[in-house]
This record gives sequence, structure tokens and C-alpha cells, in this order.
Amino acid sequence: MMKFFQHSFISSLVAGFLLMVSSASYAAPIQYITDIYGDRTNQLIGYGVVVGLDGTGDKSQVKFTQQSIVNMIKQFGVQLDGGINPKLKNVAAVTVTAVVDSHKGPGQKLNVTVSSIGDAKSLRGGTLLMTQLKGADGNVYALAQGNVVVGGFSAEGNDGSSITHNTPTAGRIPNGATVERALTAENDDDPTVYLQLKKPNYQTALNISKHINQTFGPGVAKALNKGRVEVAAPVDSEDRIMFISMLEQLEIEEGKTIPKVIFNSRSGTVVFSDNVTVSSAAVSQGGITVRIQEDQYVSQPGAAIGGGINAPGRTVVTDDSQINVEEKDGAAMIWPQGTNLQEIVNAINQVGATPTDLMQILQALDEVGAINGELVVI
Repeated sequence: MMKFFQHSFISSLVAGFLLMVSSASYAAPIQYITDIYGDRTNQLIGYGVVVGLDGTGDKSQVKFTQQSIVNMIKQFGVQLDGGINPKLKNVAAVTVTAVVDSHKGPGQKLNVTVSSIGDAKSLRGGTLLMTQLKGADGNVYALAQGNVVVGGFSAEGNDGSSITHNTPTAGRIPNGATVERALTAENDDDPTVYLQLKKPNYQTALNISKHINQTFGPGVAKALNKGRVEVAAPVDSEDRIMFISMLEQLEIEEGKTIPKVIFNSRSGTVVFSDNVTVSSAAVSQGGITVRIQEDQYVSQPGAAIGGGINAPGRTVVTDDSQINVEEKDGAAMIWPQGTNLQEIVNAINQVGATPTDLMQILQALDEVGAINGELVVI
């Protein structure tokens, strides 16, 4: 009886806590915050050749391009002597990549990306010849062929000057591949569906299982850990699809996450998540600027010792260094407990701090534990 009471008390406490914290959270459909295990994409890759280039293909030093063309021509009954070294400046060896969904079927189209692996200058105007696209298991899942669309260009003058815009050695072929073999999803006949949280969170996982059980009945869902929820699903295909479609529409209160401050040290951009505050802190912004100016003076006497009056003398180069040190007065800024970090950044910017100064101040605040969140410098 005591164990039952304790269990009931803890369950009631947990339920009351979830209800209390979820009221201030953001509700989102399950399909926005989770992925269904098995519903995934797969990478495909192949090796091919692009022909029809206007003299911008691989040079003769790229042997694998020549070998690829020779092997292809032999398949059409054209016999070439072993000593022939064709100059194929209109051909480029490329890698072809694509992404296929696990539920794509034969006959459906895929977008492909074509990238040069030789020393071709541009793929503009080229055509990809039929290329097999393989998965990680070595099986062929699609065939690619078509005209390459390139967003960049390159031009070169006779004097060696050149100009390049974007990347002319890579391009795309929209709908350039056809699926030849279906990839079966691993969980299509599994009586259990696993929901994987895109942002693992204990509170969110418990909210998902709790809401599913309230909707479909007790014991249907169980939170396994902060990133995975197990859900019992029908085995029949139509019932399963109907169940998952209803499951994805359930509105879930997301658990609170640690506020983050993202600082881009290269551009000085600062991005805050909601409710990033600081503890009581004082910041003194100032610094010392050292400027060094180097000058050289050249003097050449009119005559050297023992020479005539017009005889040139030895050239003398004299270095002149000027060092100037400036110290800025650093004014201390004090913020009370709970101040929003955005207010601090605005105040620091108003006193003329550089992005480097701002980064150092944020890192110092994080080091003393004054930022109520996580600082990420990229």
C-alpha cells in the first residue's frame, strides 16, 4: 500500500510539474520536433564524364579521363590502339552525387550535383553521360544523365589575366537522375515506431509520451530517454499510415532549453536566444593603442674621401622610428541581477567597442559565470 501511495504521489507530482512548466512553453506538432526512425535520406555517388565543353575540360595530363573515354568508346565497337593518347580538352571527369528518400520508387526523379575531379576550368555547356549512382552498400539505385547547369563562369585572356565568378567547376542537373531500385524503409512492417527528437530534451520526451497516451490510450507510448520515444503502431499498412498521420499532428509543449549566445568572431555578429540574462556584473572597457611609424632617410655625400669633387660617395640609409602610445579611459559599467544580455551588448556598442572588444567582454562574463546561458563562438 505504501509503494502504491508513493508511486501515485510521484506520478501526480510529475504530472503537475509538466502541466505547470508546459503552460509557458511553445506548442508544436510532433512532425516539427521529431523524426520517425527509418524515414531517412540516403546518399548516392557515382563517377562519370562530362562532354561537349568548349576547350575547358581536363588537360592531357589527367590520365583517368582519357582512360574513361577509351573504355566507353570500346563498348560501342570502336577499337583503339594501345599507344593512342587522345587529347580530350572538351571532356572532364566528374563525381555525381544525389540524395534519395527511403520511400522513392523506380521511375521517380532526383536532382544531382556534378563536380569536377580533374583540372577542368569550367563545366559550363557540358553534358553528363549516363552514370550509375551507387549507395553505401555498392548497389546501383539510380542512373544520371543530362545537361549541366553551372552558376559560375571563368574567362582568361592571352596575357594570362583571368576572371572567375562563383564556381564554374561544379553544377547541377535538375531531375537529372532516375531511380532504378527502391530503398525499403526499415520500419515499414515494425509494430513499433520510434520518434527521435531533433533537439533531445527530457521534458519534451515526457510531454510527447504523456500526450500520446492521453490521446490513444495508456501504454501506447513510452519515453526511452531524452532523445527517443517508443510508440506502439498498427502493423497493417493503411492503419499504420493513418495512425502516423494523426500522430504527427499532435501539438506538443516543448521543454525549456539552455539559452544560447552565438558570436561570430569574423563578422562581429551576435545572435541571442530568448531570455538570456546575466548575474550582477561590472565591465570596464578600455585599452592601450600602440602606433609605430617607420621612416627611412637616404643621404649620398657629394664626394668620397680621396676622390674628385664630383665623385659619388657611399649611400647612407638612416632608419627613423616613431612610437606613440595612447591609453583610453575605461569607464566601468554595472548591471543588476537579471539584466537582459541584449541591453549589455547595446551599451557596449554605444561606447565604441570593436567586435574584438565585445567578444572579449562576452568571454570574460562567461568565464566568471555571469551569463545565464551558453556562449558559443564560431
